[in-house]
Amino acid sequence: MQIAARLSLLALAASTALLGASASAQSANPVAEVERILASPAFKTAATTIDKEHGRIVEDGIKLTEIPAPPFKEEVRAKAFEQMLKAVGLADVKIDEEGNVLGLRRGTRGDGKFVVVSAHLDTVFPPGTDVTVKRQGTKLYAPGVGDDTMSLSVLLGFVRAMQAAGIKTRDDILFVGTVGEEGPGDLRGVRHLFTKGAYKDKIKSFFSVESGGVDQITNGGVGSKRYRVTFSGPGGHSFGAFGLVNPMFAQAQAAVEFSRIQVPATPKTTYSIGLIGGGTSVNSIPVSSWMEVDMRSESVPELKRVEDRMLKIMQEAADGENFARSTKEGKITVEAKLIGDRPAGNTDQKTELVQYAKAAIEAGGYKVSYRWSSTDSNMPMNLGIPAITIGRGAPDKSGRAHSLDEWIDVEKEPMVKAIQTSLSIVLAATGME
Repeated sequence: MQIAARLSLLALAASTALLGASASAQSANPVAEVERILASPAFKTAATTIDKEHGRIVEDGIKLTEIPAPPFKEEVRAKAFEQMLKAVGLADVKIDEEGNVLGLRRGTRGDGKFVVVSAHLDTVFPPGTDVTVKRQGTKLYAPGVGDDTMSLSVLLGFVRAMQAAGIKTRDDILFVGTVGEEGPGDLRGVRHLFTKGAYKDKIKSFFSVESGGVDQITNGGVGSKRYRVTFSGPGGHSFGAFGLVNPMFAQAQAAVEFSRIQVPATPKTTYSIGLIGGGTSVNSIPVSSWMEVDMRSESVPELKRVEDRMLKIMQEAADGENFARSTKEGKITVEAKLIGDRPAGNTDQKTELVQYAKAAIEAGGYKVSYRWSSTDSNMPMNLGIPAITIGRGAPDKSGRAHSLDEWIDVEKEPMVKAIQTSLSIVLAATGME
Protein backbone atom coordinates (compact mmCIF):
# COMPACT_ATOMS: atom_id res chain seq x y z
CA MET A 1 0.00 0.00 0.00
CA GLN A 2 2.84 2.33 0.88
CA ILE A 3 4.53 1.76 -2.49
CA ALA A 4 1.26 2.07 -4.37
CA ALA A 5 0.42 5.29 -2.56
CA ARG A 6 3.83 6.69 -3.32
CA LEU A 7 3.51 5.80 -7.01
CA SER A 8 0.07 7.40 -7.04
CA LEU A 9 1.49 10.59 -5.55
CA LEU A 10 4.30 10.60 -8.11
CA ALA A 11 1.81 10.13 -10.93
CA LEU A 12 -0.30 12.97 -9.56
CA ALA A 13 2.74 15.21 -9.28
CA ALA A 14 3.79 14.38 -12.83
CA SER A 15 0.30 15.06 -14.11
CA THR A 16 0.18 18.38 -12.25
CA ALA A 17 3.59 19.32 -13.64
CA LEU A 18 2.47 18.54 -17.17
CA LEU A 19 -0.68 20.58 -16.73
CA GLY A 20 1.39 23.45 -15.32
CA ALA A 21 3.83 23.23 -18.19
CA SER A 22 0.96 23.17 -20.65
CA ALA A 23 -0.63 26.23 -19.02
CA SER A 24 2.72 27.99 -18.96
CA ALA A 25 3.30 27.19 -22.62
CA GLN A 26 -0.15 28.48 -23.47
CA SER A 27 0.34 31.70 -21.53
CA ALA A 28 3.72 32.13 -23.21
CA ASN A 29 2.07 31.89 -26.66
CA PRO A 30 1.67 35.55 -27.60
CA VAL A 31 -0.91 34.96 -30.33
CA ALA A 32 -3.11 32.82 -28.08
CA GLU A 33 -2.76 35.30 -25.22
CA VAL A 34 -3.77 38.24 -27.38
CA GLU A 35 -6.74 36.29 -28.77
CA ARG A 36 -7.84 35.48 -25.21
CA ILE A 37 -7.64 39.13 -24.20
CA LEU A 38 -9.48 40.44 -27.26
CA ALA A 39 -12.28 37.89 -26.78
CA SER A 40 -12.77 38.67 -23.10
CA PRO A 41 -15.82 40.66 -21.93
CA ALA A 42 -13.50 42.92 -19.93
CA PHE A 43 -11.47 43.98 -22.96
CA LYS A 44 -14.61 44.52 -24.98
CA THR A 45 -15.84 46.86 -22.25
CA ALA A 46 -12.48 48.66 -22.27
CA ALA A 47 -12.62 48.97 -26.05
CA THR A 48 -16.15 50.38 -25.88
CA THR A 49 -14.99 52.85 -23.23
CA ILE A 50 -12.20 54.09 -25.51
CA ASP A 51 -14.75 54.59 -28.27
CA LYS A 52 -16.99 56.60 -25.93
CA GLU A 53 -14.02 58.53 -24.54
CA HIS A 54 -12.59 59.52 -27.93
CA GLY A 55 -13.71 63.13 -27.60
CA ARG A 56 -12.32 63.38 -24.08
CA ILE A 57 -8.97 61.94 -25.15
CA VAL A 58 -8.74 64.54 -27.90
CA GLU A 59 -9.74 67.39 -25.59
CA ASP A 60 -7.22 66.30 -22.93
CA GLY A 61 -4.56 66.29 -25.65
CA ILE A 62 -5.50 69.79 -26.74
CA LYS A 63 -5.48 71.05 -23.16
CA LEU A 64 -1.99 69.67 -22.55
CA THR A 65 -0.66 70.84 -25.92
CA GLU A 66 -1.63 74.40 -25.11
CA ILE A 67 0.48 74.31 -21.94
CA PRO A 68 4.02 75.10 -23.17
CA ALA A 69 6.67 72.53 -22.26
CA PRO A 70 10.03 73.70 -23.67
CA PRO A 71 13.19 71.76 -22.84
CA PHE A 72 13.92 72.06 -19.10
CA LYS A 73 10.67 73.97 -18.52
CA GLU A 74 8.05 71.25 -18.29
CA GLU A 75 6.84 72.10 -14.76
CA VAL A 76 3.46 73.65 -15.58
CA ARG A 77 2.47 70.83 -17.91
CA ALA A 78 3.77 68.29 -15.38
CA LYS A 79 1.52 69.71 -12.65
CA ALA A 80 -1.50 69.56 -14.95
CA PHE A 81 -0.71 65.95 -15.88
CA GLU A 82 -0.21 65.07 -12.22
CA GLN A 83 -3.77 66.25 -11.46
CA MET A 84 -5.09 64.26 -14.42
CA LEU A 85 -3.40 61.06 -13.18
CA LYS A 86 -4.94 61.59 -9.77
CA ALA A 87 -8.37 62.14 -11.34
CA VAL A 88 -8.28 58.79 -13.17
CA GLY A 89 -7.63 56.98 -9.91
CA LEU A 90 -3.97 56.02 -9.94
CA ALA A 91 -2.13 55.51 -6.66
CA ASP A 92 1.04 57.18 -5.36
CA VAL A 93 0.83 59.97 -7.94
CA LYS A 94 3.75 62.37 -7.63
CA ILE A 95 6.33 64.46 -9.45
CA ASP A 96 9.83 63.11 -8.78
CA GLU A 97 13.05 65.07 -8.23
CA GLU A 98 13.80 65.31 -11.96
CA GLY A 99 10.28 66.41 -12.90
CA ASN A 100 8.79 63.12 -14.14
CA VAL A 101 5.13 62.52 -13.27
CA LEU A 102 4.47 59.06 -11.84
CA GLY A 103 1.26 57.17 -11.07
CA LEU A 104 0.81 53.52 -10.08
CA ARG A 105 -1.86 50.97 -10.98
CA ARG A 106 -1.30 47.93 -8.82
CA GLY A 107 -1.34 44.39 -10.15
CA THR A 108 -2.13 41.12 -8.42
CA ARG A 109 1.34 39.59 -8.28
CA GLY A 110 2.89 42.06 -5.85
CA ASP A 111 6.47 40.99 -6.56
CA GLY A 112 7.92 44.49 -6.30
CA LYS A 113 8.61 44.70 -10.04
CA PHE A 114 6.99 47.23 -12.35
CA VAL A 115 6.14 47.64 -16.02
CA VAL A 116 6.50 51.27 -17.12
CA VAL A 117 4.11 52.75 -19.66
CA SER A 118 5.34 56.23 -20.55
CA ALA A 119 5.04 59.24 -22.82
CA HIS A 120 7.17 62.37 -22.74
CA LEU A 121 6.05 65.76 -21.45
CA ASP A 122 8.57 67.95 -23.25
CA THR A 123 8.61 69.35 -26.77
CA VAL A 124 11.46 70.70 -28.90
CA PHE A 125 10.02 74.21 -29.09
CA PRO A 126 11.55 77.19 -27.23
CA PRO A 127 9.72 79.48 -24.80
CA GLY A 128 7.40 81.91 -26.55
CA THR A 129 6.31 79.50 -29.28
CA ASP A 130 2.59 79.80 -30.08
CA VAL A 131 1.16 76.41 -29.10
CA THR A 132 -2.50 77.22 -29.79
CA VAL A 133 -4.20 74.22 -31.39
CA LYS A 134 -5.90 74.94 -34.72
CA ARG A 135 -8.53 72.62 -36.18
CA GLN A 136 -9.07 71.88 -39.85
CA GLY A 137 -11.68 69.17 -40.17
CA THR A 138 -10.38 66.19 -38.21
CA LYS A 139 -6.81 67.49 -38.21
CA LEU A 140 -5.21 69.34 -35.30
CA TYR A 141 -2.24 71.64 -35.97
CA ALA A 142 0.13 72.81 -33.23
CA PRO A 143 3.78 72.49 -32.23
CA GLY A 144 4.13 69.31 -30.15
CA VAL A 145 0.55 68.09 -30.57
CA GLY A 146 1.75 64.80 -32.03
CA ASP A 147 5.22 64.49 -30.56
CA ASP A 148 4.33 63.59 -27.95
CA THR A 149 1.51 65.40 -26.19
CA MET A 150 -1.45 63.39 -27.48
CA SER A 151 0.24 60.27 -26.10
CA LEU A 152 -0.16 61.69 -22.58
CA SER A 153 -3.92 61.84 -23.06
CA VAL A 154 -3.88 58.34 -24.55
CA LEU A 155 -2.26 57.08 -21.33
CA LEU A 156 -5.15 58.65 -19.42
CA GLY A 157 -7.53 56.91 -21.83
CA PHE A 158 -5.84 53.57 -21.12
CA VAL A 159 -6.39 53.97 -17.39
CA ARG A 160 -10.02 55.08 -17.68
CA ALA A 161 -10.78 52.13 -19.96
CA MET A 162 -9.11 49.65 -17.58
CA GLN A 163 -10.94 51.12 -14.60
CA ALA A 164 -14.32 51.05 -16.35
CA ALA A 165 -13.82 47.40 -17.33
CA GLY A 166 -12.49 46.34 -13.92
CA ILE A 167 -9.39 44.93 -15.60
CA LYS A 168 -6.75 43.37 -13.38
CA THR A 169 -3.19 42.77 -14.49
CA ARG A 170 -0.61 40.47 -13.04
CA ASP A 171 2.06 43.17 -13.06
CA ASP A 172 2.08 46.55 -11.38
CA ILE A 173 1.94 49.26 -14.07
CA LEU A 174 3.78 52.53 -13.49
CA PHE A 175 2.42 55.26 -15.75
CA VAL A 176 5.00 57.99 -16.35
CA GLY A 177 5.15 61.35 -18.08
CA THR A 178 8.88 61.86 -18.60
CA VAL A 179 10.87 65.07 -18.96
CA GLY A 180 13.89 65.69 -21.16
CA GLU A 181 13.25 63.24 -23.98
CA GLU A 182 13.90 65.76 -26.73
CA GLY A 183 17.24 67.16 -27.93
CA PRO A 184 19.13 68.93 -25.15
CA GLY A 185 17.13 67.09 -22.50
CA ASP A 186 19.40 64.12 -23.26
CA LEU A 187 16.90 61.61 -21.78
CA ARG A 188 17.33 63.15 -18.34
CA GLY A 189 13.89 62.03 -17.15
CA VAL A 190 14.17 58.37 -18.05
CA ARG A 191 17.85 58.38 -17.05
CA HIS A 192 16.79 59.50 -13.55
CA LEU A 193 14.01 56.90 -13.47
CA PHE A 194 16.47 54.05 -14.08
CA THR A 195 19.52 55.29 -12.18
CA LYS A 196 18.37 57.42 -9.25
CA GLY A 197 14.59 57.30 -8.88
CA ALA A 198 12.54 55.43 -6.30
CA TYR A 199 11.78 52.66 -8.82
CA LYS A 200 15.33 52.06 -10.05
CA ASP A 201 16.27 48.36 -10.12
CA LYS A 202 12.54 47.52 -9.87
CA ILE A 203 11.50 47.98 -13.51
CA LYS A 204 11.12 44.72 -15.43
CA SER A 205 10.06 46.13 -18.81
CA PHE A 206 9.34 49.47 -20.44
CA PHE A 207 7.01 51.00 -23.01
CA SER A 208 7.33 54.43 -24.53
CA VAL A 209 4.18 55.56 -26.35
CA GLU A 210 5.03 57.88 -29.21
CA SER A 211 3.51 59.73 -32.13
CA GLY A 212 3.94 57.18 -34.92
CA GLY A 213 1.54 54.60 -36.28
CA VAL A 214 0.58 51.66 -34.09
CA ASP A 215 1.93 49.33 -36.79
CA GLN A 216 5.49 50.33 -35.89
CA ILE A 217 7.61 48.74 -33.17
CA THR A 218 10.77 50.65 -32.29
CA ASN A 219 12.96 47.94 -30.82
CA GLY A 220 16.29 49.53 -31.73
CA GLY A 221 17.73 52.55 -29.93
CA VAL A 222 20.05 54.75 -31.97
CA GLY A 223 22.86 56.01 -29.77
CA SER A 224 24.23 59.51 -30.15
CA LYS A 225 27.13 61.65 -28.99
CA ARG A 226 27.02 65.42 -29.23
CA TYR A 227 29.92 67.80 -28.67
CA ARG A 228 30.47 71.54 -28.61
CA VAL A 229 34.00 72.01 -29.94
CA THR A 230 35.66 75.36 -29.22
CA PHE A 231 38.89 76.59 -30.83
CA SER A 232 40.58 79.48 -28.98
CA GLY A 233 43.55 81.70 -29.80
CA PRO A 234 45.15 85.11 -29.12
CA GLY A 235 43.09 87.05 -31.67
CA GLY A 236 44.18 90.33 -33.26
CA HIS A 237 43.61 92.84 -36.07
CA SER A 238 42.90 91.21 -39.41
CA PHE A 239 45.50 93.41 -41.15
CA GLY A 240 47.91 94.43 -38.43
CA ALA A 241 48.20 90.99 -36.85
CA PHE A 242 48.01 89.03 -40.07
CA GLY A 243 50.06 85.85 -39.84
CA LEU A 244 48.96 84.91 -36.32
CA VAL A 245 47.14 81.63 -35.76
CA ASN A 246 43.41 81.83 -36.44
CA PRO A 247 40.84 79.64 -34.60
CA MET A 248 38.45 79.87 -37.54
CA PHE A 249 41.00 78.39 -39.93
CA ALA A 250 41.58 75.50 -37.53
CA GLN A 251 37.86 74.95 -37.22
CA ALA A 252 37.36 75.05 -40.99
CA GLN A 253 40.10 72.45 -41.47
CA ALA A 254 38.57 70.28 -38.75
CA ALA A 255 35.15 70.51 -40.40
CA VAL A 256 36.55 69.44 -43.76
CA GLU A 257 38.38 66.43 -42.30
CA PHE A 258 35.36 65.49 -40.19
CA SER A 259 33.19 65.48 -43.33
CA ARG A 260 35.44 62.81 -44.85
CA ILE A 261 35.01 60.14 -42.17
CA GLN A 262 33.86 56.88 -43.76
CA VAL A 263 30.95 55.15 -42.00
CA PRO A 264 29.06 51.92 -42.70
CA ALA A 265 25.57 51.83 -44.19
CA THR A 266 24.84 48.92 -41.86
CA PRO A 267 24.76 49.38 -38.92
CA LYS A 268 23.56 52.82 -39.93
CA THR A 269 26.00 55.46 -38.66
CA THR A 270 25.78 59.20 -39.28
CA TYR A 271 27.42 62.49 -38.36
CA SER A 272 26.75 66.18 -38.86
CA ILE A 273 27.80 69.69 -37.88
CA GLY A 274 24.60 71.45 -36.91
CA LEU A 275 25.70 74.81 -35.53
CA ILE A 276 28.75 77.05 -35.91
CA GLY A 277 29.70 80.44 -34.50
CA GLY A 278 32.43 82.70 -33.21
CA GLY A 279 34.39 85.85 -33.85
CA THR A 280 33.78 89.49 -32.88
CA SER A 281 33.94 91.45 -36.15
CA VAL A 282 34.74 91.09 -39.81
CA ASN A 283 38.10 92.85 -39.38
CA SER A 284 39.34 90.82 -36.41
CA ILE A 285 41.11 87.51 -36.10
CA PRO A 286 38.73 85.61 -33.81
CA VAL A 287 39.59 84.91 -30.22
CA SER A 288 37.41 81.83 -30.47
CA SER A 289 35.11 79.89 -32.75
CA TRP A 290 32.90 76.90 -32.10
CA MET A 291 30.76 74.21 -33.68
CA GLU A 292 28.29 71.64 -32.42
CA VAL A 293 28.68 68.12 -33.71
CA ASP A 294 26.16 65.26 -33.76
CA MET A 295 27.15 61.60 -34.25
CA ARG A 296 24.73 58.66 -34.26
CA SER A 297 24.83 54.92 -34.76
CA GLU A 298 22.88 51.75 -34.26
CA SER A 299 26.15 50.23 -33.05
CA VAL A 300 27.98 51.11 -29.84
CA PRO A 301 31.44 50.23 -31.31
CA GLU A 302 30.80 52.22 -34.51
CA LEU A 303 29.65 55.26 -32.53
CA LYS A 304 32.81 55.02 -30.41
CA ARG A 305 34.96 54.77 -33.55
CA VAL A 306 33.46 57.95 -35.07
CA GLU A 307 33.69 59.77 -31.75
CA ASP A 308 37.38 58.87 -31.32
CA ARG A 309 38.14 59.90 -34.89
CA MET A 310 36.34 63.23 -34.45
CA LEU A 311 38.28 64.05 -31.28
CA LYS A 312 41.57 63.23 -33.02
CA ILE A 313 40.65 65.40 -36.03
CA MET A 314 39.91 68.38 -33.81
CA GLN A 315 43.27 68.18 -32.06
CA GLU A 316 45.13 67.64 -35.33
CA ALA A 317 43.44 70.74 -36.79
CA ALA A 318 44.63 72.84 -33.84
CA ASP A 319 48.14 71.41 -34.12
CA GLY A 320 48.18 72.04 -37.88
CA GLU A 321 47.21 75.69 -37.46
CA ASN A 322 49.89 76.15 -34.81
CA PHE A 323 52.46 74.68 -37.24
CA ALA A 324 51.29 76.77 -40.23
CA ARG A 325 51.16 80.24 -38.63
CA SER A 326 52.83 82.31 -35.94
CA THR A 327 52.24 81.44 -32.29
CA LYS A 328 54.21 84.38 -30.88
CA GLU A 329 51.07 85.75 -29.16
CA GLY A 330 49.81 82.33 -28.14
CA LYS A 331 48.72 79.00 -29.57
CA ILE A 332 45.41 77.60 -30.76
CA THR A 333 43.81 75.34 -28.17
CA VAL A 334 40.77 73.15 -28.62
CA GLU A 335 38.17 71.98 -26.11
CA ALA A 336 35.59 69.30 -26.95
CA LYS A 337 32.75 69.36 -24.43
CA LEU A 338 30.24 66.51 -24.39
CA ILE A 339 26.73 68.03 -24.49
CA GLY A 340 24.68 64.95 -25.33
CA ASP A 341 25.09 61.24 -24.72
CA ARG A 342 22.25 58.89 -25.62
CA PRO A 343 23.09 55.22 -25.11
CA ALA A 344 22.44 52.75 -27.90
CA GLY A 345 20.71 49.41 -27.46
CA ASN A 346 18.08 47.09 -28.82
CA THR A 347 15.42 44.62 -27.75
CA ASP A 348 15.62 41.46 -29.83
CA GLN A 349 12.59 40.69 -31.99
CA LYS A 350 12.42 37.24 -30.42
CA THR A 351 11.85 38.54 -26.89
CA GLU A 352 8.46 38.00 -25.31
CA LEU A 353 7.77 41.74 -25.11
CA VAL A 354 8.22 42.26 -28.85
CA GLN A 355 6.29 39.11 -29.69
CA TYR A 356 3.31 40.26 -27.62
CA ALA A 357 3.38 43.60 -29.44
CA LYS A 358 3.62 41.89 -32.82
CA ALA A 359 0.70 39.57 -32.04
CA ALA A 360 -1.50 42.44 -30.86
CA ILE A 361 -0.68 44.64 -33.85
CA GLU A 362 -1.40 41.85 -36.32
CA ALA A 363 -4.62 41.00 -34.49
CA GLY A 364 -5.62 44.63 -35.05
CA GLY A 365 -5.24 44.10 -38.79
CA TYR A 366 -1.98 45.99 -39.25
CA LYS A 367 1.27 44.91 -40.88
CA VAL A 368 4.13 45.17 -38.40
CA SER A 369 7.31 47.07 -39.17
CA TYR A 370 10.41 47.38 -36.96
CA ARG A 371 12.40 50.57 -36.53
CA TRP A 372 15.50 52.10 -35.02
CA SER A 373 15.11 55.53 -33.48
CA SER A 374 16.21 57.61 -30.51
CA THR A 375 13.53 57.56 -27.79
CA ASP A 376 13.16 57.12 -24.05
CA SER A 377 13.47 53.36 -24.66
CA ASN A 378 17.19 53.80 -25.40
CA MET A 379 18.01 53.92 -21.71
CA PRO A 380 16.44 50.61 -20.61
CA MET A 381 17.58 48.92 -23.83
CA ASN A 382 21.16 49.88 -23.01
CA LEU A 383 20.72 48.46 -19.50
CA GLY A 384 19.47 45.15 -20.87
CA ILE A 385 15.87 45.72 -19.77
CA PRO A 386 13.24 44.71 -22.37
CA ALA A 387 11.89 47.94 -23.85
CA ILE A 388 10.07 49.10 -26.97
CA THR A 389 8.49 52.26 -28.28
CA ILE A 390 5.03 51.81 -29.75
CA GLY A 391 2.86 54.15 -31.80
CA ARG A 392 -0.51 55.31 -30.55
CA GLY A 393 -2.11 56.42 -33.80
CA ALA A 394 -3.32 55.06 -37.10
CA PRO A 395 -0.64 54.78 -39.82
CA ASP A 396 -0.05 57.94 -41.87
CA LYS A 397 -2.25 60.06 -39.60
CA SER A 398 0.40 62.51 -38.42
CA GLY A 399 3.18 64.59 -39.91
CA ARG A 400 5.63 67.49 -39.79
CA ALA A 401 6.92 66.55 -36.33
CA HIS A 402 9.26 69.17 -34.80
CA SER A 403 7.88 71.88 -37.07
CA LEU A 404 5.51 74.77 -36.35
CA ASP A 405 2.87 73.18 -38.57
CA GLU A 406 3.03 69.76 -36.87
CA TRP A 407 -0.30 67.93 -37.25
CA ILE A 408 -2.27 64.85 -36.28
CA ASP A 409 -5.53 63.49 -37.62
CA VAL A 410 -7.98 62.60 -34.83
CA GLU A 411 -10.64 61.04 -37.07
CA LYS A 412 -12.56 58.86 -34.66
CA GLU A 413 -12.65 55.37 -36.16
CA PRO A 414 -8.94 54.94 -37.07
CA MET A 415 -7.79 56.71 -33.90
CA VAL A 416 -9.98 54.57 -31.62
CA LYS A 417 -8.88 51.37 -33.34
CA ALA A 418 -5.22 52.32 -32.92
CA ILE A 419 -5.63 53.15 -29.21
CA GLN A 420 -7.50 49.88 -28.61
CA THR A 421 -4.64 48.02 -30.29
CA SER A 422 -1.94 49.77 -28.29
CA LEU A 423 -3.88 49.03 -25.08
CA SER A 424 -4.03 45.34 -26.03
CA ILE A 425 -0.22 45.36 -26.37
CA VAL A 426 0.13 46.69 -22.83
CA LEU A 427 -2.42 44.26 -21.39
CA ALA A 428 -0.80 41.25 -23.06
CA ALA A 429 2.63 42.24 -21.76
CA THR A 430 1.42 42.93 -18.21
CA GLY A 431 -0.69 39.77 -17.91
CA MET A 432 -4.35 40.73 -18.03
CA GLU A 433 -6.29 38.29 -15.86
